[in-house]
Amino acid sequence: MKPTSPPVKKRHGSLATYLVLAIIGNFATTLLYLLGREAIKRSSPQHIPDWAFPVLIAVCLFNLVCVIALFRWKKWGFWGLVVSAAVALGVNVAIGLGPLAAIGGIVAVLLVYGVLQIGKENKGWSQLE
Repeated sequence: MKPTSPPVKKRHGSLATYLVLAIIGNFATTLLYLLGREAIKRSSPQHIPDWAFPVLIAVCLFNLVCVIALFRWKKWGFWGLVVSAAVALGVNVAIGLGPLAAIGGIVAVLLVYGVLQIGKENKGWSQLE
């Protein structure tokens, strides 16, 4: 009896595009927080405490891990993004960002959830393990 191969998973183009953009965006944001900390502090209308930068860098790196997990069809990657968005929301509120800026991570999670729902036979959500 021949062993059956697992079904081939197909990623919708919108999902692939979103994941690639999320990888690029989180990597760029990590570099910005690492290399541009002083410029960000000078240009920001509110005082950003020193503790916020390592936390935001960790959030970006964790986001990278979660997005790569989603690229590899792991459902925990989505739930990791949910946790990450909650942490980012707490930091953004603590440093005094306005409501629209503070909810950016929540909007990103809603967007990735929506993109995971696009498609019929290649809908991302139903293919996650």
